[in-house]
Amino acid sequence: MQLRSKLILVLTSISLFSSFVLLAASPEEKGRAIFEEMDRRDLGFVNFSSVQKMVLHNTSGQQSTRVMENQVLEGESSGDKTLIIFREPKKIRGTALLTHAHQGADDDQWLFLPKLDRVKRISGASKAGSFLGSEFAYEDLAPQEVDDYQYKFIRDDIFNGEEVFVVERYPKDKDSGYTRQILWVDKTAYRIQRAEFYDRKEALAKTLEAREYKLYLDKYWRPHNLTMVNEIDGKRTELLIDEYQFRVDLADDDFTQASLRRAR
Repeated sequence: MQLRSKLILVLTSISLFSSFVLLAASPEEKGRAIFEEMDRRDLGFVNFSSVQKMVLHNTSGQQSTRVMENQVLEGESSGDKTLIIFREPKKIRGTALLTHAHQGADDDQWLFLPKLDRVKRISGASKAGSFLGSEFAYEDLAPQEVDDYQYKFIRDDIFNGEEVFVVERYPKDKDSGYTRQILWVDKTAYRIQRAEFYDRKEALAKTLEAREYKLYLDKYWRPHNLTMVNEIDGKRTELLIDEYQFRVDLADDDFTQASLRRAR
């Protein structure tokens, strides 16, 4: 009973501290505190995998579908690691994207092209490029670490009937394709509901909406529908996710450049 009481006291103290920060902080401090709280709530997931359908829609109403597997490993001393492997269609089967995120430093990304049997490093401005013709850029698919951005709280708002924080964040990476992003984060569970991405010319380039959240292990919220819309040409890409599998058989050795070739 004594241990449980101490745990409750610690959790209550964290909650009260977070509330105090949000009330008393400057817009910059408050914006960062919101994303720190989001990060804190997601700690301890260890790893997960999921099967996703990527559906590309053009402006003529035509669409094409790809199937890929997404694996994520939680970082201990650095950022998280992700591996995306395409399973369908046949012409891109085995194509894989590996990302090593870093807190406060540029991420490392490598693309494996099976037809060329080549691992290509994605670096510099290339991270802002389209990921295999989709509306997602390479940098959009990298784990989002708190220290990758500067923040500014904008306002409280209502989005889809929920109370949300609206926060602006600015990438620290000079090679990012974005000058800033505006995000709508619900106050109930600290989940991103919507994001706007502004390009290097300060024009609204893309919008993202995250839908159909489900709770896993009584703690971890994950979206099952992510839709990225290109606000310039009207194209859009959907990511439709099947069930997430948490704490599966994944380790650091599964997230190396050598593992890219094994992934096919």
